[in-house]
Amino acid sequence: MNGFKEHPLRQALETEAHARPPVAIAAPARVSHLAAASGEGRGGHELEHLNRLCSHFKATPPGRDATQADIDLGPFRLKWERHTEFATYTFIRKGAFRSPFKEPVIADVPEDWLAELPGQVVHAFHFAIEVGGGDGRSPETIAALFDNNVVLAGDVSDGDTTLWTDFRLHTDHFGRVLIRVNDLGPEAAGRLVQRIAEMETYRAMAMLAFPLARDARGPIARAEEELASIIAGLAEVEGTDAERRTLSELSRLAAEAEKVASGVAYRFAAARAYHAIVRNRMDGLRESRLPGYQRITAFVANRLEPAMETCENLARRHEVLAERIARASDLLRTRVDVALEAQNRDLLASMDRRARLQLRLQETVEGLSVVAISYYLLSLVSYLAKGAKAAGLSAIDPFIVTAIAFLPVVGIVWYGVRRVRRAITRREET
Repeated sequence: MNGFKEHPLRQALETEAHARPPVAIAAPARVSHLAAASGEGRGGHELEHLNRLCSHFKATPPGRDATQADIDLGPFRLKWERHTEFATYTFIRKGAFRSPFKEPVIADVPEDWLAELPGQVVHAFHFAIEVGGGDGRSPETIAALFDNNVVLAGDVSDGDTTLWTDFRLHTDHFGRVLIRVNDLGPEAAGRLVQRIAEMETYRAMAMLAFPLARDARGPIARAEEELASIIAGLAEVEGTDAERRTLSELSRLAAEAEKVASGVAYRFAAARAYHAIVRNRMDGLRESRLPGYQRITAFVANRLEPAMETCENLARRHEVLAERIARASDLLRTRVDVALEAQNRDLLASMDRRARLQLRLQETVEGLSVVAISYYLLSLVSYLAKGAKAAGLSAIDPFIVTAIAFLPVVGIVWYGVRRVRRAITRREET
């Protein structure tokens, strides 16, 4: 017993290192391989469909959460694997055969089950594995096996094996690969078939991005032309309204470019990953040239690399387009902000002038208020003085009384008006 603590994912990671082992295939044998793209999260439907096939051949179905299965169905063996967005079905039948591609393994699979296969088939190949059977085959005989198409070939596995294929879909919509083994064991033969099948499956999945790239070139090119026209006219755009209209056009252009990018982003990212796997599988073949034939890996690379470069080029064009739109938008926003700041500055200056005028008017009104209130108060004092003199209560002349009261009254009124104004100002500030 050990005393250390294990990471909770250790067992799962160790199991993953041994996941998807190849099936040992002893030559001679024939294999039919299918890859059906059904999208993410479709494993349950595929398992349910697989269970129907197991029931047909009275075989034990895989578990509910299985992502792979190796099932002996009697007439043939089935290796099923669930990947991120597709599933592969490898049907294997061991035993000698006269014609490599007549009566393939897939012929033993019920037609209705194949017709209802979840997803859409993106790759399908027949493999025929024979022992030393290619030594006596002439180039014409080999070409006849591939309906006289141009055949590609190469020695792999350090010369122990020779491959022939034409990378064509034949009348049954399957491709064909002829494998001649000399001293290759069942495990190595299984790994070879798996490597070739994965190379072609991932190549097909990577190529799904190519039609999207071709379709997206038009919208990207139009957006580039429109952006160039907008940038060329930026120097002639004058006035805040015109700048805002141009900024609105740039925003619309950015939205259209982003719409195009969102439609291809996932496919392009997947294509990059699949492309890397294809390269890895091609390197693993260790193919050497067979005189008179083009190498298989060279053919795959010559067809796949330009397509992937087209996708990468479109992705780069979109990135550059988005950056240029962002720079042009930032430039216009800066111009609009500067114009708005100038307008705000003028507005603040105007408000400041109005405030000064209002202060002066207020001071004038306060002065007039002091005069008016003082006038009424002095009038009251004058009336009181006159009344007191007429009643014999005072001998002082009313005008003298008014003159004496003038300064105190004006001072008191002026002080009272200022206190009232200060009280109102403090209330407004709080």
